[in-house]
Amino acid sequence: MSLTQIIKFPTHSDERGSLIALEGNDMIPFDIKRVYYIFGTQSGVSRGFHAHVHLKQVAVCVAGKCKMRLDNGREQEEIWLDSPDKGLLIEGLIWREMHEFSPDCVLMVFASESYDESDYIRNYTEFLRQAGL
Repeated sequence: MSLTQIIKFPTHSDERGSLIALEGNDMIPFDIKRVYYIFGTQSGVSRGFHAHVHLKQVAVCVAGKCKMRLDNGREQEEIWLDSPDKGLLIEGLIWREMHEFSPDCVLMVFASESYDESDYIRNYTEFLRQAGL
């Protein structure tokens, strides 16, 4: 089973430009409780380095690009998020890291729950323990 679950968003385009509409429980496969975005990441800076116990997320680069590294404790996969019509579904107990942000990168994340620090696993050894490895 692949760690990278890509959702291709339908794009509506005409002479005026393009539009993508996202709704919870439709193109985003859960109720959206929180949306945040990361931008202005300095060259050479990586982010993430955590997992969630239950939280589901869909990450979309609405501008620029970044490399996502996903890890379930047994295998790792990397994927470039480089198009606003491509979303990456990340479910619970997946370690995630973001690398190689382009200067213009805006990474938007749709989350299934509101912020809850107790859902974060910020230590890789603890992540492996909770993943049963």
